Amino acid sequence: MDYQQKLAEKLTILNERGNGVLIRMNYIKKTCGDPKLRPSFLTDKAMESAIKYINKKFPNIDYRGNIQNLTSIQRQKSEVLSNTTSYYESFLDVIEFRDHVYELLNTIDACQCFFDITTNFDFTKNYLDLIITYTSVIITLSRIDDKKALVGMFNCAHEMTNGSSDPSYPRLGQMFLEYDHPWKKLTEEFGPHTKAVTTALLSLKMVYPRRNLPAEQWRSAQLLSLLSAPAAMLDSACCDTMACEYLSMETMERWIIIGFLLCHSSLNSNQASQELWKMGLRSGIYLTLTRDEVLNIHKVSEDLFDNIKGYSKRIADIKECREHVLVNGGAMHRERRHFLRGALKELCKVLEDEPGLLGPKALFVFMALSFSRDEILWLVRHSENMPKLKVPEDYIDNQMAELLYYMEKLRGLMRKYNNVVQRYHVQYLAQFDALVLNDTIQNMYVCPEEESVLMTSFVSTLSGLSVKQVDNKEEFDFRALRLDWLRLQAYTSVNKAPLPLKDYPDLAKVMNLTQFHTKMVDAVEEMLYETSELSIFCFYPRVFEKMFTQSSEEATMKRYLMAFPLVCSHFSQSGDPLCPEEVSVQSLRLCVTFLEQIAKQTSTVVLEICAEQRNLCDQLLPKHCAETISAARYRKQKKPMPKKGEVQKEKPGAESLRKDRTVANNMDKLHLMLTELCSCYSLCGDFVVFDHIVVPTEFLISQLETRLSEIIVRMTNYNQTTQEITRPSDLLAGIRAYVANLHSLSCYINVDVTRLVKSVLLQQTQPLDSHGGQTVTTLYTNWFLESLLRQASNSLIVHCPTLHCFMSQVTDAEQSFRAEEFSDISELQALAELIGAYGLKFLSENLMWHITSQVTELKKMVIENMDVLVQMKNNFDKPEEMVNLKKRLTGGENVLKRMTIIGVILSFRAMVQECLKDVTLSIYELASAAGLPCDIDPSLVAAIRSMQTDNTSPDEEHKLSRLLLVYIAVSLPLLALDPNSFYNREHGGHNNNIHCLARAINQLAAAMFTIQNKNIEQQLKEFLLLASSTLLQLGQNVERMEIKNRESIYLLLHMIVEESPFLSQDMLESCFPYVLLRNAYREVYKSFIVTLG
Repeated sequence: MDYQQKLAEKLTILNERGNGVLIRMNYIKKTCGDPKLRPSFLTDKAMESAIKYINKKFPNIDYRGNIQNLTSIQRQKSEVLSNTTSYYESFLDVIEFRDHVYELLNTIDACQCFFDITTNFDFTKNYLDLIITYTSVIITLSRIDDKKALVGMFNCAHEMTNGSSDPSYPRLGQMFLEYDHPWKKLTEEFGPHTKAVTTALLSLKMVYPRRNLPAEQWRSAQLLSLLSAPAAMLDSACCDTMACEYLSMETMERWIIIGFLLCHSSLNSNQASQELWKMGLRSGIYLTLTRDEVLNIHKVSEDLFDNIKGYSKRIADIKECREHVLVNGGAMHRERRHFLRGALKELCKVLEDEPGLLGPKALFVFMALSFSRDEILWLVRHSENMPKLKVPEDYIDNQMAELLYYMEKLRGLMRKYNNVVQRYHVQYLAQFDALVLNDTIQNMYVCPEEESVLMTSFVSTLSGLSVKQVDNKEEFDFRALRLDWLRLQAYTSVNKAPLPLKDYPDLAKVMNLTQFHTKMVDAVEEMLYETSELSIFCFYPRVFEKMFTQSSEEATMKRYLMAFPLVCSHFSQSGDPLCPEEVSVQSLRLCVTFLEQIAKQTSTVVLEICAEQRNLCDQLLPKHCAETISAARYRKQKKPMPKKGEVQKEKPGAESLRKDRTVANNMDKLHLMLTELCSCYSLCGDFVVFDHIVVPTEFLISQLETRLSEIIVRMTNYNQTTQEITRPSDLLAGIRAYVANLHSLSCYINVDVTRLVKSVLLQQTQPLDSHGGQTVTTLYTNWFLESLLRQASNSLIVHCPTLHCFMSQVTDAEQSFRAEEFSDISELQALAELIGAYGLKFLSENLMWHITSQVTELKKMVIENMDVLVQMKNNFDKPEEMVNLKKRLTGGENVLKRMTIIGVILSFRAMVQECLKDVTLSIYELASAAGLPCDIDPSLVAAIRSMQTDNTSPDEEHKLSRLLLVYIAVSLPLLALDPNSFYNREHGGHNNNIHCLARAINQLAAAMFTIQNKNIEQQLKEFLLLASSTLLQLGQNVERMEIKNRESIYLLLHMIVEESPFLSQDMLESCFPYVLLRNAYREVYKSFIVTLG
């Protein structure tokens, strides 16, 4: 008959089911209690009266007589029914679970089962777990404030829809009433089970006191140390109570506290029960029911015993134990954590060095993990609900990162060397456990058939194992063997069993040892979950974040910070099929937050080091050597040195001179901190959090990319108000210093710095970076357009073809910058290297926009003077008519001014292009942006083509283009009136930049006539002819004002021909006497002395 009870199977199934129901009840409580998650129908104003009525009359609600109170439900009965169904069914699950628990507990009592945690461990553990789970379900259910409203609304909607109440409603209503005072009802229910529960709990008196020791005794016993007994290092770690060694303290305390609350009668009659209970009360103030739902054990116990006669002494015991916890609890657990940090560190170091010890010493790993987990869980639940204490520091641990780190390290070692563990234990099972078990069975006097079949199958299963199975990577599965052992425990633990297990302790010892060994072969992950799963942090995010912050503020803890995001990978294991919606993406958010914080700290240190190095590199720049040269000159001329009061500037390199190496400077501290932070990245390359593969180093790369981009832009020092900006060469030197030091990061951590640098610098060649921020390209484009070229268009800055740069004119006004310091070859080469071909393309597009704006205005002026220009084109060889027509022509100076601006812009663009010859792109339209010269500027062609509209015919556009050249040609003599039109032989150009007209006329004409498919050479010949004619007429004018700069203007005609790929000197000589050019050059160079050395 005992075999048919299936106690083992029922315990297993009910524990699993009960855990799901408990999680579901907790989720409903949290949902209804959180204003953000609370169901909408409970917060609906229209439902308020109905909910109040239901709560008042529950469970005897008159659904027909008081319809006026329930009209809101009547109107929305289908919605109410659908919304409350899941809650109603969840409460029905509680009834179903309770019924099955009642039945099983009564069956176990009827069988008079024997319980001893040291003998039938699994049977006893499952029994106590079921009792605690059932109690937790009822307590959590009683804490759901809206349960009556939810059930009442469902039944109301059900009756309105179907005409009758739900069949289960009366029982459900009755259960809610019974558990209004849950502890009173539960103690009544468990009265008949007192003997069995007490027996099971008292078996802990050999285990719990031995585990609940202060850190001093752990230290004196050298607990968890592999080095304490070197001679026994290779011996297998085993004992008679293997599973009890890593059994959770929290679990045992939950059994003891709740178990003796349910069956409290033994506390007055049994001294052993009383001592065990008081020891449990001294362990802490709070016990976890589930998730973040806790039980204030002293308050609950005191409230319960207050209403029971004869328990005054127990109440005094409770108060004494509570006072003991408040005074000593925090310090005791703080010392335990301190001991465990050192013990786990030693264990990790030894096992890392000799992973072969993981086989014989696997028990040490799981003990270490379990002990550490217990201390962490204790601190978490007490930190969140911290009592008022004189020493709150005992509940704050700023070294939690280290303990978590070594726990993760041990978990990682077990996974990494799982093959080693498997090989050892497969041999142990086949060559030791199977033989010992066989001898034990042979020595039994009585062995019934059912038990004999099970034990024989154990021996045959174990005997058939071999190391080859591990080498062949075969899958092992001993779950059936472990379930059979649980069945055998159930069969042999009932009263009057043919084979009573308590009479055969050797069998229990052998099988408990064998069970542990089988788990080492096929269930290491389950064991890691059982002993070190920390998903509790998912439900205490505030505590978790606080611990991270406290640890990150400690310099010595920075190397352990990666443990925090890694713990987030545990959270996905805490879900249950009965409540899949409970576990959210909160853990992923926490993980990302931690990784971003670590990355921020690391990137801050890295970039601070880079900034220091950049400052050192900056001291070596040529611009800083002036003081050194000046000092040397003073010494050479024997002039008096500066006074002593003046601080002498240190030379570069002085920071490396030290009198005492023990004195740490800022760079030493930064490098030490960087070493600590980078060490934490070595914990793991990647891990999984809720199906997301997380790579910690990618967060660092992302942070560095963002911060580096910001720093580069900040180093540019662009001030739109004062028009200040860093010289391109200085910025390039700074970036090179940063990049050189970033590459040293690869010495600390495996990151692709080259990819990072390429990504950042490539973004700087675009108008905006990946975050939409301004880049170096945008800033320098704005500065050159708004500052340098704008002043050049006003002749405050002059283009110097000879020096290949722009130079500031000497004026009385104060200048914000010197143009030659920003536009010489070295600066433009630096600019080209900074912004690259893509940046130049953007710069060119902006330049072209300004050119097209000028062309638009030029066309308007041509249209205004079209009639006059046509006549001048036709009569250019008739001087008298030309004089009259010139008087009618307006805006000649404006035309030349705008053409000069175009020439200045094109000259600047050509200078930048020359500095980009090292960069090549295969696309023709980007050839000019790549620094390759083109006879016809493709960018200018594209810009002018984009100006065309459907309103203008091609012939009309061509006419405007020809007349524009006429306009320019006939306006050239006006330049002689400007005193700044003088040709500067040193600069190789005119002081008002009119020499840029040569480039403007040639490139603009080439672009316009290319679009119109006309012969460029022919059109420019016409221009040359007309320009020559007007300039020759200038020579006939004897007025001093016009002839003052006549020779300089003649040179402009020569420059136009030299600049043009379509005109030649022969063409020029055919229409303009060369003797005039020769005389013009002699005139402007006559006072220029050439010295040959």
